[in-house]
Amino acid sequence: MPDTILIVDDEPEIADLVALYLKNEGYTVCTFYSGMDAWNCIQQKTPDLAILDVMLPGMDGFQICRKIREFYRFPVIMLTAKGEEMDKINGLALGADDYITKPFLPLELVARVKAQLRRYKRYNTGAGPEEDVIVHSGLVINVKTHECTLNEKPLSLTPTEFSILRILCQNRGQVVSSEELFHQIWGDEYYHKNNNTITVHIRHLREKMGDSFEEPKYIKTVWGCGYKIEK
Repeated sequence: MPDTILIVDDEPEIADLVALYLKNEGYTVCTFYSGMDAWNCIQQKTPDLAILDVMLPGMDGFQICRKIREFYRFPVIMLTAKGEEMDKINGLALGADDYITKPFLPLELVARVKAQLRRYKRYNTGAGPEEDVIVHSGLVINVKTHECTLNEKPLSLTPTEFSILRILCQNRGQVVSSEELFHQIWGDEYYHKNNNTITVHIRHLREKMGDSFEEPKYIKTVWGCGYKIEK
């Protein structure tokens, strides 16, 4: 059964164009032009991935993303206006996994959709030769079931947050650069390096884990190098 992609954008020409490209790749596409219609669809038929425009009438993209993360784990890609850096930061902080700036090339968006679905499926259907369960100082990461607990309390993580934490735990005691995190998570050359993206995800992870930036117990920043979790 083909994956279902939900698209919501109040500019029909953009939504319809993206839908056409995704359908040509074999995806089932649900297209909406208002936030409320999109949210109603999500509740009735959970998609495999959502593409949300930030600026929408009624319920905007941020509100939809926030509601999605209350109940679902599927990947979310935000569409942001050119130069609106705060939109990107806000979207990532709310749990979005990726963003793309308008105007964009449809083929680039399709590539990002494929990358997100590939990663999401991998961590929900097994992880090959990697550790199935990672345990570290009260933190338990089950790679097969995509579940994470801290001191026996569940952590609700987005696919990107889960991937970052998994990579850092698998490389305990070693510094992992932002560039290496990008490479391991997205792995596609199209993705332009943006340290700020990783920074926002790290900050959101720390908030969920109750970890201090000044005196972190888990994720430590190594200035000019990257991040690491001590052994």
